[in-house]
Amino acid sequence: MTETRRLPGTVTEQWDWQLRAACRDYDDNLFFHPEHERGQARERRAQEAKEICARCPVQRNCLLHALNVDEPYGVWGGYTPHERRQLQGAVDEFAAL
Repeated sequence: MTETRRLPGTVTEQWDWQLRAACRDYDDNLFFHPEHERGQARERRAQEAKEICARCPVQRNCLLHALNVDEPYGVWGGYTPHERRQLQGAVDEFAAL
């Protein structure tokens, strides 16, 4: 479950980047896998979502948001939940040095 206490406040400037997100023009189902999707179907859908993220003007903002709130679902900023956990782990290790 997402830790809502880690979410930023409701200041409009913190959320305006979402208005410029490339994903706004696509179905949410492209970025969030169906319950029983597995294997190549899941990989293809995630790859298609990542391609949209790669040309998004706010990709960095999106990824930082997902990392900050520990978003457990969907492709955010071009990263799947598994990839974000790996990235977060690397950030945590670096911060501990």
